[in-house]
Amino acid sequence: MSAPLPVGVIGVGALGRHHARHLADMPGARLAGVSDRDPDRAGAVAAELGIRALELDRLLDEVEAVTIAVPTAAHAEIGLHALRRGVPVLMEKPLAASLAEADQLIAAADAGGLQLQVGHIERYNRALRAAEPYLDGPRYIESQRLAPFQPRGTDVAVVLDLMIHDLDLVLHLTGGADATEVRASGLSVLSSHLDIANARVEFPNGAVALATASRVSRERIRRLRLFQPNGYFSLDLASGGGEFMRLRSDWRPGSGTQLSDVVERIVLEAPEADALRLELQSFVHAVRGDREVVVGGEEGRAALALAFRVADAVRTSPLAAPAAG
Repeated sequence: MSAPLPVGVIGVGALGRHHARHLADMPGARLAGVSDRDPDRAGAVAAELGIRALELDRLLDEVEAVTIAVPTAAHAEIGLHALRRGVPVLMEKPLAASLAEADQLIAAADAGGLQLQVGHIERYNRALRAAEPYLDGPRYIESQRLAPFQPRGTDVAVVLDLMIHDLDLVLHLTGGADATEVRASGLSVLSSHLDIANARVEFPNGAVALATASRVSRERIRRLRLFQPNGYFSLDLASGGGEFMRLRSDWRPGSGTQLSDVVERIVLEAPEADALRLELQSFVHAVRGDREVVVGGEEGRAALALAFRVADAVRTSPLAAPAAG
């Protein structure tokens, strides 16, 4: 059996701390240390997990892969530093603060032959995993992602903070082609960036996606509805469950008196597993050469590009214009 992969975590705030916690006891990996611009925070996490808090370059000297969970504005700087040192990177979403920075990260990874994975965690959602065997080209997608306000994450618009999860899923489910049309509206309510947004996205194959994201909700909701020629999915991404409704194979027009006579309801269940842990495991496997990267840099860039198109559409929407008079 090969030795565990030495991995480091850069940025151990609200999310990075969980990266470190999972990696500390993950088979096939060894958490070699953590680094953070706040040495007290790094020290506290290190003490909790029984590992070392290291200065960034010292950490890069001692690992063969890193996960990066720093503020979005620092993604390119820290990610490029690691990749140019020959260290594969799992970058929390969004990949970067701009498409130019995303391109730099992708180019650096390609130049070094290194893995660059993007933390689009919903790819590992239990509900999506359960739906996978029944998916057959969804043509109409509705997503709803609502969350209570909290200051963390307001350094970017809600489109980059929350909606980008669903935009990545939409691209994944529709084949990844560039959208032919994007229309959107939104508002800044409690921060200097968009806090609520709604988008309609159309694709070359005729698929349509409607996405709503808000971080000024009183409740937390993560729902996804998918319609395809042979049925309908209702997925609760928060609970990890859902159902698939499809026409019964033995149904004939004019027969049956109840919905259950016409439609077969399949309860969607997948083995319980922490999505973040699955994401980190997939990264470790990719770096060790056991599997391909699940969400690579190009896919992360595509989700970022679509998010920017949504944000631009909000800015050009008539609803965004100031009232006359």
